[in-house]
Amino acid sequence: MTPIMVELLLRSLWETVLMTVASGVISLVAGLPLGLALVATARGGIAENLWINRVLGGIINGFRSVPFIILLVALIPLTRLIVGTALGTWAAIVPLAIAATPYYARIAEVSLREVDRGLIDAVRAMGGNRWTIIREVLVPEALPGIVAGFTVTLVTLIGASAMAGAIGAGGLGDLAIRYGYQRFETNVMIAVVAVLIVLVCGIQWLGDRLVAKLDHR
Repeated sequence: MTPIMVELLLRSLWETVLMTVASGVISLVAGLPLGLALVATARGGIAENLWINRVLGGIINGFRSVPFIILLVALIPLTRLIVGTALGTWAAIVPLAIAATPYYARIAEVSLREVDRGLIDAVRAMGGNRWTIIREVLVPEALPGIVAGFTVTLVTLIGASAMAGAIGAGGLGDLAIRYGYQRFETNVMIAVVAVLIVLVCGIQWLGDRLVAKLDHR
């Protein structure tokens, strides 16, 4: 590869990392509260409200059912409203975050549901309120699963960011399409695939190590 292509590869890698991290943080900040709300309002939950649970679950399922490439196009007006443009790395963060948030919310919900019911009842018996249960029981006990789920979400976002490159979002996907596919530069395609594999394996390895430290079972 020429020095120019190496520079393009490094820039595309940075754009992919930026899209993944930014949208991942947004999905964590928005998705975890949604997961907590789903668990809390479920039947037998600490704030049981089946009507809210069903409406919230329906909205989350609705977003999850839309393929990302369709969601990407459908959200162009909203992306333009927020970012001012529908093209580029920052523009891609909007649909990526909106797609990842309900996905992560369901993953967090599964982890939170695995918390021992006896611990929740024990805190209730000691006079703990809902926030105490969330802060002292639900989140700490489910933390390994929450982190593992966030790792899976980040890996999924890497693939989605590559897909976003198809409509001008930048990143490794855009580089692979413009040079590897359209210009038949096989070495560029191989380099992009290799970098993606290393990136995914690195994130998964870091996530697994963190989960192992948090899991005291």
